[in-house]
Amino acid sequence: MAQFKKTDSKAYSKITTALSPDTIYWKKLGVPTLVKEFGAIDYIDFSPVEPYLFAVTASVRVQIYNPITKLVVKNIAKFQEAAHGGAFRKDGNLLVAGDDLGKVRLFDVTTRTILRFFEGHKAPVHRTFFTADGHHVASFSDDRTVGYWDIATENHLHSFAGHEDYVRAGCTSPNSPNIILSGGYDRKIRMFDTRVKDCVMTVDHGQPVESLVFLPSGGIFIGAGGTSVNVYDALSGGRQLAQLSQHHKTVTCLQLASDGKRLFSGSLDRHVKVYDVATYQVVHTIDSSNAILSLGISKNDDTLVTGMVDGLIAIYRREGDPREKDDQGKQSSKSRHKHIFQLADEQVDEFRYERIEGHDRMLRQYEYKKALDAVMLNKVRGMWPEKVVALMKELIRRKGLHRALEDRESEYLVKFINFLSRHIGDYRFSPVLVDASNILLDVYEDQMEKFAGTIVGNAFAALAEKLNTEEHLVHEFLHLQGVLDMISVAADTTEPDTADDGSSPFDASKKAKNQTVISVD
Repeated sequence: MAQFKKTDSKAYSKITTALSPDTIYWKKLGVPTLVKEFGAIDYIDFSPVEPYLFAVTASVRVQIYNPITKLVVKNIAKFQEAAHGGAFRKDGNLLVAGDDLGKVRLFDVTTRTILRFFEGHKAPVHRTFFTADGHHVASFSDDRTVGYWDIATENHLHSFAGHEDYVRAGCTSPNSPNIILSGGYDRKIRMFDTRVKDCVMTVDHGQPVESLVFLPSGGIFIGAGGTSVNVYDALSGGRQLAQLSQHHKTVTCLQLASDGKRLFSGSLDRHVKVYDVATYQVVHTIDSSNAILSLGISKNDDTLVTGMVDGLIAIYRREGDPREKDDQGKQSSKSRHKHIFQLADEQVDEFRYERIEGHDRMLRQYEYKKALDAVMLNKVRGMWPEKVVALMKELIRRKGLHRALEDRESEYLVKFINFLSRHIGDYRFSPVLVDASNILLDVYEDQMEKFAGTIVGNAFAALAEKLNTEEHLVHEFLHLQGVLDMISVAADTTEPDTADDGSSPFDASKKAKNQTVISVD
């Protein structure tokens, strides 16, 4: 007896897309560790020096975490009201933060003591940053001003005005200690120069500004507001270079990674988008469990932290693969055994029984109805439609699809017709499903009047509408093909090459494939 040949569904395998290097790189951050804070996460900032501790500002405190242990190592809770915008200096020794009372505090990270206390704002201060030289602090307040403070003398050097609404975003230039950038809810981005003590540039963002960052060169800055992220050229007066609209809800935070070569944006739509700064294209997306208010990433890209509205922080850590390294420098037990087997004179392969799927077992016993039932289960036809099509193709070859479709209940017929309607437009499945549709019509041709107005009749009508749409598309594509052929012939000034059989490529291009069309009354 000849060996049974299983149905082959490989011909209908799905087209897979190759993972980009960025996707592989950022997927190594792995599954996040979730930590609960006492309030919404206002701001996250990483220390620029090893071991790259990160500060989480939430509620009335700033907590400093170790990225490796994911535990709190410092707790700064010397605020009377909610704290905002805790940020490190570039040496990692100092931290500055604002609060709802309009005060700015400067802390020693090691001892957690308050070194400086800046007063002058009349409303909450939401963002605070050190200047590039580390000797001054810029603060951004709801009183519509930007404060400029001297750390050594604890003096208020100047207040920059001009905004007409809350100032909730800001940053300082990475190269110049005199340039400060602020973004307000008046939809304006303003650049201030501490040397002239005035605004030197104004840009209309179009939406309330939530976050600002400078690129490492200092000549380009990026602002987030509404659902868009805009890129501006500071050297040409704030000319807009690009607009990135990949989120469908408000973008709340921006961060740079990979030495300024990648841009991260977090949004209330629960997504973190990673952009290539060179092309401004999305190279990876990270999903979150809730709306994102803040995010931070370490200088070496090993730790990513996102803060959410429900008080959770998600810590993504790039862990090393323990299988790739052995602390004792010895081979693992598995590799030693494999080496022993390779040295043996002969290795006997383990015998394994070949697994036969349920519909193939039914085919083997010529039970065509049961075979079709096995692939029409919700899980099979939803996840592996190629298996259903492969079985239909085999039943058509055996002339057994008529028998498998006879005397079916209305519910089963609706399920079968819906499958045809869903996949008949797929070029991988169309030839088989067109034949299956014809066979279905042949089987139930005498009962069409009975199906009128029922769920089965409605399913047949939907299938007819789908086929009419596909027919229209085919005609459109054939028309387009004819136009392209005419253009190519008009542009070709030389004689066409002769094919091996003596015919020209132009003659071959005139041949059109026959398209089978099903009409349903």
